[in-house]
Amino acid sequence: MGGILKNHQSRLLDAGGTDDHVHLLVSQSKNIALPSLLKEVKGDSSSWIKSQGRQFRNFHWQDGYGAFSFAYRDLSALKQYVSSQKEHHRKWTFKNELIFMLEESGLEYDERYLWD
Repeated sequence: MGGILKNHQSRLLDAGGTDDHVHLLVSQSKNIALPSLLKEVKGDSSSWIKSQGRQFRNFHWQDGYGAFSFAYRDLSALKQYVSSQKEHHRKWTFKNELIFMLEESGLEYDERYLWD
């Protein structure tokens, strides 16, 4: 994913995840819109994963994504958060975490459109 981002003038600062999702901490280029960048990351990484063996032939990313901006002063804490995802999700499910983040950010959402 870091290579894909680099090909689009963006930089992967950190990554972490579990069996059902991934967190990418990215410095995004001003030259590509977020939906376009994520389409490239998801498409190219899916193709790569499928090339890694027959057991991955049915791999696919979910349709949507969540994206949050952050203040540079929070970078160190965010790197720690992203790199400790396996431990973090022993306490929080992905679903509970996303809803918490949306509510903490004051964002309105309709849960019918969060999951596919």
